[in-house]
Amino acid sequence: MTIDDAAQAALFRDARTHNAWTDQPVTDDDLRAVFDLMKWGPTSANCSPARFVFVRTPAAKERLRPALSAGNLDKTLAAPVTAIVAYDPRFYDKLPKLFPHADARPWFAGNEVLAQETALRNSSLQGGYFILAARALGIDCGPMSGFDRDKADAAFLAGYGWKSNFLINLGHGDAAGLFGRSPRLDFDEACVIT
Repeated sequence: MTIDDAAQAALFRDARTHNAWTDQPVTDDDLRAVFDLMKWGPTSANCSPARFVFVRTPAAKERLRPALSAGNLDKTLAAPVTAIVAYDPRFYDKLPKLFPHADARPWFAGNEVLAQETALRNSSLQGGYFILAARALGIDCGPMSGFDRDKADAAFLAGYGWKSNFLINLGHGDAAGLFGRSPRLDFDEACVIT
């Protein structure tokens, strides 16, 4: 199955990283719809380590403020929602549910290096799926990594034991805040067929 050109454009060619936002809200139902679409993306052993904290209220944004780099501060405070894309270091405790046809928990329990590598890689994949799902549902994104992970973790994740990976501002973008389209590498600059 191939999606049509308009869908490809909405997900990739015409989609942009937004820095300015309209006042149109992103609702709880919107966030649930994005997650419910995103969760179908593949992860190794279906481990699904990503966890999401949606920072929306003014009080929550103020708790996030000290973790933000100066270049990300204003656009994040203005965004209707900021998603903290995190991962559960103990994702493997969910494997009996998520990967029931094999006893996969022992693959990671007690192997901290493998568990950390798997959690970070696969939560990054899931964060990418989240961006595509949001775009597919008409929500613009501004992903970023300019923040202090320790401060964000202490403010939002400590009670869960999760670790932050990156942030995504979510909303309906104001095109007036877009930068010019940056170039991309050509196939021959980035790929080898062997």
